[in-house]
Amino acid sequence: MNSEQLHNDKEAFLAQWLAGERSDAELKVQVSEADFNAYLKLRKGIEIHEALETSIQPSFDKIQEKIKNKKPKVRKLHTNPWLIGVAASIVLFLGLFSIFDEAVIHTETQYGEQKTIALLDGSEVILNSKSTLSYNEKDWETNRTLSLEGEAYFKVKKGSTFTVKTPNGNVEVLGTQFNVNSTNDLFEVICFEGRVQVQSHQENFVLLPKNSLRRINGHTIEKWETLTSNPTWIHGESSFKSVPLRYVISALESQYHITIHAEAVDTTQIYTGSFTHNDLNTALKTVFKSLQIRYTEKEKENIYLSTK
Repeated sequence: MNSEQLHNDKEAFLAQWLAGERSDAELKVQVSEADFNAYLKLRKGIEIHEALETSIQPSFDKIQEKIKNKKPKVRKLHTNPWLIGVAASIVLFLGLFSIFDEAVIHTETQYGEQKTIALLDGSEVILNSKSTLSYNEKDWETNRTLSLEGEAYFKVKKGSTFTVKTPNGNVEVLGTQFNVNSTNDLFEVICFEGRVQVQSHQENFVLLPKNSLRRINGHTIEKWETLTSNPTWIHGESSFKSVPLRYVISALESQYHITIHAEAVDTTQIYTGSFTHNDLNTALKTVFKSLQIRYTEKEKENIYLSTK
């Protein structure tokens, strides 16, 4: 396939993605992470400006002409001309950051995956499986703010206030090491070094080294002392202290890309323990044998639980 054909196929693929006919996951395997973040930013700009009455006929004509030359298996798009015009401009003009004021970096992890992210100030984030992290790199020097969904371990360089925003609460530090887990209705923060300020449900807390706090399902904050110097999950083991079983099940699903059917068991029962990230059968046995719960894989990647 010559370079012109590759160029044309890329334009058609991006047009289909913008039209909602291709998923984010499909796009991610086609482009670099930097381009993927840029395309996400472009789509956000499209959503903001889509209502503007701007003439895009020249771009529309250009991309339509290219689509006509595609192989028969590439179906013709029936979508808003604005989206198709922008798809053509992606390939022709790669200077996307000059089009929009924002420079949002978006990183996500898949099942069983961890990523280490180096921030502009030398701080470091280790992102746990099935988690997302985003921040604006353009104003990072004056506004060290990130958004997190899932779990991450932060090693923050001293400087201006460093803020982690989650759906369950915010964490503010100047320079420290801490872990944040914000998944659905679970919010947990552990301070390993320095001092951490936590805001959740209009309550404020200050954590010192080894201090931990957790809020489950909007209930009263729980506090305890941790014995580890960093989170165990960065070393390949998820650990839990007195949590309802459903959170352990969710962690197993995220690490091993499985579905656990737990309708036949009580998922509110409390679990304290850990499981390895390296062997599924060992992990299942470690968690469920102690609770006298039977597990069976009836279909691939589908685990069914039952009481003995």
